Formats: sequence, structure tokens, C-alpha cells
Amino acid sequence: MDDTLPLTLPDVAATALFAFAWFAYALAVDGRLSSRVSLTAAMNRQREAWMRTMASRDLRMVDTSIMAGLQQGTAFFASTSLIALGGCLALIRQTEEAQAVLSGLPFMTPVSPGLFEIKAVGLTVLFAYSFFKFAWSYRLFNYCSILIGAVPTARDGTPQLDEAVRRAAQMNVLAGRHFNAGLRGIFFSIGYLGWFVGAVPFVVATILVAAVLIRRQFFSSARRVALGDLVRSGPAGT
Repeated sequence: MDDTLPLTLPDVAATALFAFAWFAYALAVDGRLSSRVSLTAAMNRQREAWMRTMASRDLRMVDTSIMAGLQQGTAFFASTSLIALGGCLALIRQTEEAQAVLSGLPFMTPVSPGLFEIKAVGLTVLFAYSFFKFAWSYRLFNYCSILIGAVPTARDGTPQLDEAVRRAAQMNVLAGRHFNAGLRGIFFSIGYLGWFVGAVPFVVATILVAAVLIRRQFFSSARRVALGDLVRSGPAGT
């Protein structure tokens, strides 16, 4: 290969598979590739039900407490992504030292400094994507808290009640969607780490991560609980 293009054919193929798995999973979760309801879609229905129940309460300390918990979790992942982003930037600056450390790993495929930097930049992009998604999700949860405060109580019987509940529910769902997108970046970054070992480990790690995520979204006990399929059953598994 030319030095100006350090990527080999296996690297290109593995990267293409990674991108395909990312977008296919995202489309499947959104219900665009399959009619099977995902765990995320089932929980979005519960978010909407939560907002309708919230409107019937005069005192909404429970709802504000839940919102605070959601924001705290989102802030944690945002700060974690930012720390990981800083680590990736340091990795780019210390390419030779990092390669020396990784060269001791079993099955490690030697790569040129240029290809290593490409891999590190890609990992940086993943964590930057996750950070921006988490940060925006945190902001949207904040907006949702404001919209919850603007929802009149059901006993008031105002004509604006249904519209206010709908706005709060949609903002909640949207915040959750961006949070899940940030988590997707974190999860797939684990598969991406396989590329630092070689193209074949990259493919294997990507397939394993995608398989785990698909199982949890479409075939897990958590999904059945969210859909109400295990209400009368015994304790659920994973």
C-alpha cells in the first residue's frame, strides 16, 4: 500500500462492517428495519404513560425526583465520555509510546504510525459523538422538567392539558433518544478497540457487541417486562 493511504483492504472491510452494524442497529431500534418492538420503543411508551400519570398528580415531587435521577445519570456519562475523549487526544500525541505498549499484546498486528493515528482519531470521534449526545440529552431533560412544571393538573380541566402532556412526553422521549445514542457510541467503542489489535479482531468484536445489543433490545427479559409479558411470571432474567 502507498504510504499516503495506510489502510489495507481488511481494514477498509472491517471499518465498513462497523459502520453497517452501527447504522443497522440504530435503524432496527427505531423500528425502521423490523416490526418487532424494541426495548427502547417499549420504554418510550412508558415515558408517555408517565407524563399522562404525572398530569393527574397535584404534587409532583415524585416526577421531579425521577427527572433529577435521569439528569444525574446523563451527567455521569457525559463526564465519563469527556474523560475518555481526553485520553484519546493524549493517545494521539503519544503514538510511539502507545504502540510500544500495545506491541506486547498477543495476536497484535504491527501497523504503521499513520494507521495507528487513524485508529486513534476514529476512537476520538466516537467519544466526542457520545459526549455531545449526552450533553444534549442532559439539556433536553432540563427542558422536560420545565415542561412538566407547565402541565396543568387534570382536575383543572383546561383545554391546554392534552397539548401540554404531549409536549412533555415528546421532550422526554427525545431526551431518551439522544441518551441512547450516546450509549450506542460507548458500546460500539468497545468493539472498535478490537481494531487496535487487528482487522479480524475488529470484525469479531463488532459482531459480538452488535449481537449483545440486539439480544438485549429485542429478545431480553427486560423487553418482555417493559411490554408486560412477564407481569404474572416469576423473576426475570437479564
